[in-house]
Amino acid sequence: MDTDHLADRLRRVVGRENVLDRDVDLQVYEYDAGVDMAYPRLVCFPTSTRQVSDVVKLLHKQQIPFVARGAGTNLSGGTVCKDAVIIEMSRMNRILEIDYPNMRAVVEPGLVNLHLVNTVAKDGYLYAPDPASQKVSTLGGNIGENSGGPHCLKYGVTTNHVLGLEVVLPNGQVIEVGGKALDTPGYDLTGLIVGSEGTFGIVTKITVRLIRQPEAIKTMLAIFNSLQDAADSVSAIIAAGILPATLELLDKAFIHAIEESLKCGYPLDAEAVLLIELDGIRDGLDRLAGHVTDLCKEHNVREVRVAKSDEEREHLWAGRRGAFGSLARMAPNFLTLDGTVPRTKLPEVLAKVVEIAKRHGLKVANCLHAGDGNLHPCLLYDERDDGAKKATRIAGFEILQACADAGGTLSGEHGIGIEKQNAMPFVFTKSDLDAMRRVKDVFDPAGLCNAEKIFPTEEASAHGE
Repeated sequence: MDTDHLADRLRRVVGRENVLDRDVDLQVYEYDAGVDMAYPRLVCFPTSTRQVSDVVKLLHKQQIPFVARGAGTNLSGGTVCKDAVIIEMSRMNRILEIDYPNMRAVVEPGLVNLHLVNTVAKDGYLYAPDPASQKVSTLGGNIGENSGGPHCLKYGVTTNHVLGLEVVLPNGQVIEVGGKALDTPGYDLTGLIVGSEGTFGIVTKITVRLIRQPEAIKTMLAIFNSLQDAADSVSAIIAAGILPATLELLDKAFIHAIEESLKCGYPLDAEAVLLIELDGIRDGLDRLAGHVTDLCKEHNVREVRVAKSDEEREHLWAGRRGAFGSLARMAPNFLTLDGTVPRTKLPEVLAKVVEIAKRHGLKVANCLHAGDGNLHPCLLYDERDDGAKKATRIAGFEILQACADAGGTLSGEHGIGIEKQNAMPFVFTKSDLDAMRRVKDVFDPAGLCNAEKIFPTEEASAHGE
């Protein structure tokens, strides 16, 4: 089917104004927040599950590949597609139900994460997963990548808070998996679909878990003259049996970028800072904060500042939430990596990250969900410089290899997408990958749904068989 005819058929399903086919419009959808780019064939905007199903049935019949997309904040090329139809879910953005007695909410996939958080916060409740992009990222996208965020250390990632899904399969069939109740019988298809990067189908309805807001919160900024001391403090805090709500690390490069952009009071002469947040019952929280301070002192902390008001707390968090945007002051482009290692390996792997960047002539800024060993090294470059762009990709793969060699993995929350697919053999054997492909084939035997993602395109295996 030619593109003009396809566009007309799609308009009959979703409405004339809900299909984009002009070059100037399609250019907006040729990239996400990663570094890869590809031109889509068309973009359509369904507004109901029925429309999604009808669109998918049409595309499946014509054997035309398609990709579900939300806000495009994903960082691994997960919604970049060549000649495929983008099914843009941002207009399915309603809160369908809030059930406080059962601590549940039912929402559509285009709902922005922070909109749900702010809605339930007014009544003393919390939706816990809080990716740094939560001001714009959608719940459907969070599900696709199994997003985490600073609070995932204590509260878990997206999969720990999603209980049920309505899904349009790649042939257009609509199914429901999970639900409001706990421990539904049968296979855990909800858990399988969360984190599948949109390769099994298109989520059209989501049932999530709500929790009560903590009674009290204490936010601390620990300042270090050594990146290793900061990393060692992370391990010491967790080893002492303390589970902070957040335990974030920023290095000197990020500190400078944040202060130049946002002026949050981070000390420019520090090599690293830890943003530590404790929450829970008010009684005993001061004692716990004192224990954390003592542990940091054992690892040569220079100073520990405690936010004295909600305003001070928000001021400190503004720096962390705005960290990646602030890097625009340092370079036109950056590649954000997402390796995860055992906490005790953080100092070793951070040293390797710095060495790899230096060897390739690149600047690097490090931001970590340090409590769960999730590194976000940002390699800075200018895409107009072909040599720097190539060096960045090579250095990125070397960093992922370093994470794998340390007993870690390739992604904590950003997914594999296009960016990391040829690094999959760093941690998976051929048999492992074949088993995953067989699962994909069960859901999508025609290979139309977010095709050519996750699995390696090059024959390589770091682990043999």
